Amino acid sequence: MLIMMSLNSPREHIEKVKEKIRSKNCMPHEIPGSVKLAIGITGPSTKLSEDDFLRLESVDEVVRVSKPYKLVSREMKPDDTIIKFNNASVGGESLTIIAGPCSVENRQQIFDIAGELKEMGIKFLRAGAYKPRSSPYSFQGLKEKGLEYLSEVKNEIGLMIVTEVKDATTLPLISQVADVIQVGARNMQNFSLLEEVGQLPNAILLKRGMSATIEDLLMSAEYILSQGNYNVILCERGIRTFETYTRNTLDLNAVPVIKKNSHLPIIVDPSHGIGIWDKVPAMAMAAIACGADGVMIEVHSNPEQALSDGFQSLTPKNFKMLLNKLEQLAPIVNKKVDIDVAVT
Repeated sequence: MLIMMSLNSPREHIEKVKEKIRSKNCMPHEIPGSVKLAIGITGPSTKLSEDDFLRLESVDEVVRVSKPYKLVSREMKPDDTIIKFNNASVGGESLTIIAGPCSVENRQQIFDIAGELKEMGIKFLRAGAYKPRSSPYSFQGLKEKGLEYLSEVKNEIGLMIVTEVKDATTLPLISQVADVIQVGARNMQNFSLLEEVGQLPNAILLKRGMSATIEDLLMSAEYILSQGNYNVILCERGIRTFETYTRNTLDLNAVPVIKKNSHLPIIVDPSHGIGIWDKVPAMAMAAIACGADGVMIEVHSNPEQALSDGFQSLTPKNFKMLLNKLEQLAPIVNKKVDIDVAVT
């Protein structure tokens, strides 16, 4: 259910609406829009009646939300959500570029690639300190030492950090370093973890599970928003199909469908989506053409020596060529690549 009020409603009227919602054992969620203030309600809606709220002061309208996902739906918030950082934003007219290696391998490696990306104007560095892997014998990341190196990169080079959380145990450490906490495909339906990250102030990058439907992804996002964290970025990273030539099948259909049904920003990870480095630029450009708010690209200074995902990683030189193409493409879809032009 959605309670619509005027943007200039007195605070005391807004609080009375929220008190009424809590009295029904439900939770209120303030969602300011460009025209109206919406108060979303989550909880046992069978206990609610429109008449409970229409009699309250400053309430203009009461709307039933038909989607199973409430807080992430366009019905709840017609305007696009824009997630703002100190010198960047995700969503709206910004085309966000997140780049970096699959994992932190050593201090020199992460500083070298971070420095090259900084020179290109990139603002977000992706790199894993903890790496959930299919095989227990594969490289699992440098863990705490990797986080230490990422913290040094953040402080010394000035890049914002995107890194993956493996479990609730490591979440407190990661939340201290990461500007954006990535919930990977394998954890998309780890509901306990989703509830934990939903209680943090950090932005959350939620990757679609490899066999998840679009509704599955949006319902997982709902877990995070229901805990009070509205800074969620969705990520299409490819799904598992019968095709074996590529690593996954990059489902770009999901981008416009999600844009229609949800206000949350969505980016695309073409590196995992196709898994073949020289095909990544084409899929990155296709992602922008279909309406994505950004892309996440794996970049490694020496891909053939990478400890993980080298085959899908671009060299800095090839990434720079892609970045130039994205800058040309962005205006066609009414976006601008969000890079630091002062250092390019």
